[in-house]
Amino acid sequence: MVADPPAPSAFERAQRQGDEAIRTTLLDAASCLLATEGPQALALRRIAAEVGCSTTVLYRMFGGKAGLTEALYIEGFERFRRRLAAVPRDPDPRAHLRELGLAYRANALAERNYYGLMFGEPVPGFEPGRKALDTALSAYRILEDAVVACAAAGLLIDADPRHVAVSFWAAVHGFVSLELDGHLPDADAIIGTLMLGASSGFFVTPRK
Repeated sequence: MVADPPAPSAFERAQRQGDEAIRTTLLDAASCLLATEGPQALALRRIAAEVGCSTTVLYRMFGGKAGLTEALYIEGFERFRRRLAAVPRDPDPRAHLRELGLAYRANALAERNYYGLMFGEPVPGFEPGRKALDTALSAYRILEDAVVACAAAGLLIDADPRHVAVSFWAAVHGFVSLELDGHLPDADAIIGTLMLGASSGFFVTPRK
């Protein structure tokens, strides 16, 4: 009886779709290892074994461990930026801001393996470069622009929109961090209260 051929590796499946698929496969594997096993697992040989390729592929894609870590940081924030940018504009800028808060949470839950690298220090000594920082800032600007739109419409409290944006981000970020750490088992019910609180705390009734 002839044995069935072995199932293709993650790398072999990605090869059929091209370099971008290979890059995504490598980054997802690396982010998962980093999140579950810590920085010691972020070794090129370990990642190569995980996806079924040679370390040469990783060197070609990222140049080494430092380049891989930088790419993970950029990938996490680029996915975050795309998630926020995809939120439809609402005629009411307050509604748009609330939806951005929900999108923030949705992205953190979907990309939790990247979240620790984006907002923590899981890799000792890692300092994001200029491109990585610019990518992170471009995601945050979407939130800040939404707050500025509320101010332009006369809907914001008498405060610097930049300060309101940071406050809103801090509130949602704190909520998400607690949820990811398992401290909010009823998070689905609480998130609505948080968004309602942000609405009442930062906004004013428009003048007629």
